[in-house]
Amino acid sequence: MKMKSFFLFVFLFSLSASRAQCPTENTAFRAGESLTYDLYFNWKFIWVKCGAAHYTMRSANYKGQPALRNDLLFTSNKRCDAVFTMRDTLISYITPQLVPLYFRKGSLEGKHYTVDEVWYTYPKGRSHVKQHYLNRHGDWSDHHHESDDCNYDMLSILSLARSFNPKDYKIGQRIHFPMATGKKVEEQTLVYRGKKDWKANDGKTYHCLIFSLLDYEETNHDKELLRFYVTDDSRHLPVRIDFYLRFGTAKAYLAKSN
Repeated sequence: MKMKSFFLFVFLFSLSASRAQCPTENTAFRAGESLTYDLYFNWKFIWVKCGAAHYTMRSANYKGQPALRNDLLFTSNKRCDAVFTMRDTLISYITPQLVPLYFRKGSLEGKHYTVDEVWYTYPKGRSHVKQHYLNRHGDWSDHHHESDDCNYDMLSILSLARSFNPKDYKIGQRIHFPMATGKKVEEQTLVYRGKKDWKANDGKTYHCLIFSLLDYEETNHDKELLRFYVTDDSRHLPVRIDFYLRFGTAKAYLAKSN
């Protein structure tokens, strides 16, 4: 799992999948929200700034109905481009009740470009997920997933989970949730680690909840893919994410928010 995918798990506290659409009251954010992160990579024992990530939420219209649009952009800087170029653009439309409608991820990593697309419909109370995927060789494939449970993508689950309250979580507790891409729907696992104060790049100190993301296929071995810090308040803002990658370690620090 690559760094930009890790970033998208930072709000995944809980899933309660009792209805296919799973409408939820939004208690955490509003249209007009904007977050900026500094990205760092450990290069030969030196931490080097390698780029930035920008997240925005705004009011929108999707096929004639009111919606919220989420955008997440990852951009590597010139220093990082000399080693590995990253230009990733993610878009998600959800209803005001946080029900997913559409998702797209266009990802340029190195010399390879891929696209994930997901469309959601809810006939007869069931969740239908239409998936479209472009691989790095330029070949398209189509997939379909249907279930009675809630289905989400990287950005719609981010919006949903921010409205959950993790006050009753116990250290070591594991949380499972489904995630759709352009070609499959798979389960992911989080572990709650406790609380800690941490100072972000915006100069503020935040009281944080700490979670770890484990590789689903290796959860029995407790292989940690990342550790992230989110504010212990109603907004659940992610202020720090530590990435444990095959080729090194990376970090994302909150630099600006509104």
